[in-house]
Amino acid sequence: VSLSMSSGAQLSTGTATLLHVASGALATLTLDCVTVSGRIAADVAGAATVVALDATTLTSYIATDAASTGDVTAGTPSTGWAGAAAMMLDAPTRASVRTTNRNMTDTRSLEARPDDPARRVIDESLQTQQFAAGALYVVATPIGNLADISLRALNVLARVDAVAAEDTRHTGALLDRLGVRAPLIACHEHNEREAAQQVLARLQAGERVAYVSDAGTPGISDPGARLVDAVRAAGLPVVAIPGPSAVVTALSVAGFDEPSFHFAGFLSPKTQARAEAIAALATLPASLVFYEAPHRILDAVRALAAGLGDERRLVIARELTKLHEQVHACALGEAAAWLEADANRQRGEFVLVVQGCAHAAPDGAELDRVLTPLVRELPLKQAVALAVEISGAARNAVYARALALKNLDG
Repeated sequence: VSLSMSSGAQLSTGTATLLHVASGALATLTLDCVTVSGRIAADVAGAATVVALDATTLTSYIATDAASTGDVTAGTPSTGWAGAAAMMLDAPTRASVRTTNRNMTDTRSLEARPDDPARRVIDESLQTQQFAAGALYVVATPIGNLADISLRALNVLARVDAVAAEDTRHTGALLDRLGVRAPLIACHEHNEREAAQQVLARLQAGERVAYVSDAGTPGISDPGARLVDAVRAAGLPVVAIPGPSAVVTALSVAGFDEPSFHFAGFLSPKTQARAEAIAALATLPASLVFYEAPHRILDAVRALAAGLGDERRLVIARELTKLHEQVHACALGEAAAWLEADANRQRGEFVLVVQGCAHAAPDGAELDRVLTPLVRELPLKQAVALAVEISGAARNAVYARALALKNLDG
């Protein structure tokens, strides 16, 4: 990692100041994308200075602190820009950021010019952000790829007084990589109501607090809903900072042309409860989205095939946005074999997207008229087969209703 500057350039000293380049000077930053971060010791006007670089996102905050024995000050509320912009340069200054990835043979250059429209939009948008005091900021964080953090999320995380987190160790590591320092408050499913009182006390004192889950958008199969409800009930503002979501990411690459989707979260690990949940969803014309763990993925796809039919289309999205990301489309009946063909396919975090029901749901009263006596007198499988033949309705819909009627009968 190296930093070269022309003779007209200088680093401003003092706590947490940004890189400053004199008018007309050219600064070139060369760094390795494989390296997460690097530090450069430089002698500027006789003062030992350390520059912190975040090479993962190339939107790093560059800080100097001549008064703290070469240590780096980053992410303090006074900066406001920590991680949100690569280098804040004077208008006439041209900066060239050149990255080299050890895993690739080419070298790419990104030119940042004063008249660059993208840079101007970024600068103007960050400077005009509303940042109300006494507000809870619900911040979406990357689901695997650090580069997916938004500029707005970086800006908020750098400026809040505290960060409430599902897992403080996990979030602490994330904030370190982003160059952000903030007090952490543990707020998870086992203490969410109690943690909400800590957050409320801070907000009522005029502080700003961010809430993040382990990954993605909080409150979606993650803690956060109770905290949001408590803050709103207290009459305080809740602000969403949108960003990565595994549900939406998987849907975007599923390719199902359906007007709606139903997010069901994790299926039950218990066989009967899982089958009943799937049967209840069988007639929905919407795409069905599930989360699943690696040790249950085979059981899940087999149960989905049994409850929805082998012919339904399925998209298996594994390790989304991560190094070993994989998206595979197949019929439900083929899913288990595909997963078993390679043990690596059963590793990681899964999002399953199943095509919605193509058949219209039968008239409920008419179906019940046919099914009720059959379910009362015959085994479930035989009753369903006869009801399908009589009514012409889809087997999945008939099975779901038959199961419900059987449960009602006790």
